Amino acid sequence: MTNITVFSADGKYDRILATNHAGFADEGEDIVCAGISTLITTFENSLEQLTDVKYMVRSVEDGEPVIDIIIEDPNDLSQFLFKSLLIGLNLIKEEYNDYISLDYKEV
Repeated sequence: MTNITVFSADGKYDRILATNHAGFADEGEDIVCAGISTLITTFENSLEQLTDVKYMVRSVEDGEPVIDIIIEDPNDLSQFLFKSLLIGLNLIKEEYNDYISLDYKEV
């Protein structure tokens, strides 16, 4: 199961952490992992190309699949992009609930 945690502070989304493979199918054939990866990669590319926010990305930790994006100072555009990402992730969760967990944490 892919575990996704969305963090917010002061009512603004500032971090997304995704770990593990979905397990829907073998690696390379897993449409759930592919969908999640595509959404998160598009989110990161949009942050880079469409905003001036500073952010950090980790993509692998000790050989385990990890995508961790941390935004230093979220602005309105980064929040718009984050909300768009969450729409997509929630749609995947509705269809493939056994393969994705989506949790929210206010810090």
